Amino acid sequence: MSRVGKAPINLASGVEVKVDADNTVTVKGPKGTLKQKMPREMKIIVEDSEVRVERPSDQKIHKALHGLTRALINNMVVGVTQGFQKALEVVGVGYRAQLKGKKLVLMVGYSQPVEMDIPEGIEVEVPDNNNIIVKGIDKQLVGEFAANVRKVRPPEPYKGKGIKYKDEVVRRKEGKAGVAKA
Repeated sequence: MSRVGKAPINLASGVEVKVDADNTVTVKGPKGTLKQKMPREMKIIVEDSEVRVERPSDQKIHKALHGLTRALINNMVVGVTQGFQKALEVVGVGYRAQLKGKKLVLMVGYSQPVEMDIPEGIEVEVPDNNNIIVKGIDKQLVGEFAANVRKVRPPEPYKGKGIKYKDEVVRRKEGKAGVAKA
């Protein structure tokens, strides 16, 4: 059996999981509600304080969907209880970030500031000019928005300037070797 798929998902107090007839899973918790349609082949069993996922056969596709379904439901449960967050760092002279209403404004070396609309369900904090924190209950939405922010100016390997994840390590390169003048 799948190592990920066979592990049960323990539900904390205050978390409610419902499965509809078309395999749509709804998870309600203290931070909000998430809803997602799961693969039809998977059987989702909700018992008092845990959720289990079972597969119909040992076909390769069912093995893959087994672990995926369990991971998606677990991410929903973690999201409505603890939430997810990604921290980004803006590195460079004159580079900075700020919030203007529901927009994130990035000044990262272009002739105009880059304005990004913050999607519904995402909370963005800018504690200082060089740090951005993206928070939310949907892991996919948090990761996607953080990746889109990073994509505006990815870190470059020579000076390390750009937008990078807080825990990301940028491999630095050496510049051109100087030519000796006679």
